[in-house]
Amino acid sequence: MTDTTTKPSVLFVCVHNAGRSQMAAGFLRDIAGDRIEVRSAGSMPADQINPTAVAAMGELGIDITAEQPKVLTTEAVQASDVVITMGCGDACPFFPGKRYEDWKLDDPAGQGIDAVRPIRDEIRARIEQLVSELV
Repeated sequence: MTDTTTKPSVLFVCVHNAGRSQMAAGFLRDIAGDRIEVRSAGSMPADQINPTAVAAMGELGIDITAEQPKVLTTEAVQASDVVITMGCGDACPFFPGKRYEDWKLDDPAGQGIDAVRPIRDEIRARIEQLVSELV
């Protein structure tokens, strides 16, 4: 018997696609495995991932060093079932029929590890809730 259901797809969007959205994508990949398709993008992507975000995730055994900030495209939004924005405001395109959530999270840019850990932990709690809803 063939499984014809498609797995849900989640797109995380923040301005630079260097901290919050990358941590969220890392947690979702770690917790959901291959049960959910994961994308992340930024309205104005940075040159590289925030090294403090990489370090904070590394403390939990999640390696996001290979990720690169990506530019937000209309196609990425259209291809996703759930779009989670993190402070990108009007830069995020809106399409009817998509599930949108806006997560109010502090920006880890320029913050030390002690400031990034609570952001990371808040993201993990939200991802665990999201996975319980989607799978």
